[in-house]
Amino acid sequence: MKSSMYLASIVAIAAASPAFAQSDNAGMDSDYFSGPYVSASLNGDFVNDSGSERIVFDPTGGENFQINLPTATGANAFSPGYCAGEALGSQRVQGCGDDDSALGGSIRAGYDARVGNFAVAGVLLEGTLGGATDYTTGFSTTPASYTFSREVEGSAALRGRLGISPGDGRGLLYATGGVVYGKIDHDFATTNTANAFEVIDEDDWQFGGQIGMGGELMITDNLSFGVEYLHTRYNDDDTYVRVTQGTAPATNPFVRQGGTTNMRLSNQDLSIDSFRATVGFHF
Repeated sequence: MKSSMYLASIVAIAAASPAFAQSDNAGMDSDYFSGPYVSASLNGDFVNDSGSERIVFDPTGGENFQINLPTATGANAFSPGYCAGEALGSQRVQGCGDDDSALGGSIRAGYDARVGNFAVAGVLLEGTLGGATDYTTGFSTTPASYTFSREVEGSAALRGRLGISPGDGRGLLYATGGVVYGKIDHDFATTNTANAFEVIDEDDWQFGGQIGMGGELMITDNLSFGVEYLHTRYNDDDTYVRVTQGTAPATNPFVRQGGTTNMRLSNQDLSIDSFRATVGFHF
């Protein structure tokens, strides 16, 4: 929902801009934003999730995931509930912390070309390090807590950008979008000391999509400063946790049906919002 609102904003800007640009730019031929460039950015990254995230289970060790983990009496072993954060204790009443935002950095190389008097079209290749951490925690009746975490350690992206450069051509307002390939680090923590837990596909490379918008201003003939918002979504669907008996009794909910339970996050999309300050050198 949030990403579609941003997309609507981008479309509105793009639709309103040509008339404004034509009135100010008639006959203007600018050399700004025309040719190759390199830039770097400082990024503030934030997890984009909802409070409805939870853990799902297959108590037979397969991929038929369900929302409840039944006990021997048929009750739900995770009836205390869930939170979209990191557990502060083994019980739900002790609460959860927030997801972790983070500072990161990016470098990019790109090429822009002016189209007519005011439009700019370009393509860029970008590498990014650092990212926010998404936490989801479930609580069992034991009591115990079970926390999944995932963080994008680094990524490479290929995006296009299309914008307008009104007035004397020193400024650029643009929309951007493309594909990204990121390394997602998964971790798992629990206060359950009876069962044994194994993270499958702990470090996983995943494709995703990006969409955003930004503005850039040429301070000199070669140096620019800018701001940018970027929404990234990965389809993070390979990682799960395998639970085996350990020292637990055979009546334990994780082992009573088939000896092994697989569990994963219900939301297999990982979404990050990034707010960036950029500096660029244009050749």
